[in-house]
Amino acid sequence: MSSPIFGQLETSLAGYLADVVHRAEFGDERTAAAVARCELPRLVEALKAVLDEHDPDQFGRCPNCRPSRFGRTPAPCRAYLSAHLCLIATEDQPQVVEVTTPMRRPVVLAEPPRFGMVKTPG
Repeated sequence: MSSPIFGQLETSLAGYLADVVHRAEFGDERTAAAVARCELPRLVEALKAVLDEHDPDQFGRCPNCRPSRFGRTPAPCRAYLSAHLCLIATEDQPQVVEVTTPMRRPVVLAEPPRFGMVKTPG
């Protein structure tokens, strides 16, 4: 169970991030521009600070991540991996495009001819 102090920090940070996202997505042009000018640099600096705490050593291992059962820290660091997946990897995905199905004319199949047993003369 987390401590009450962490719970308060988590709640206030989640509220701040939700507010920024809401203002950016649903605000008018002026509000969105204010978010981009004021809040975006703060968010970038916060992400940089977190990533600085997880700066890999000369072997590419994070000094702050917990080691696994075998005594080695994970590589790549989860903080770097999460940031990369959220910020960079999503750019490689194609944009979702609404595709409408073209109208097709109905195809009428003729009933197949019935074949009967043919007797050969004999």
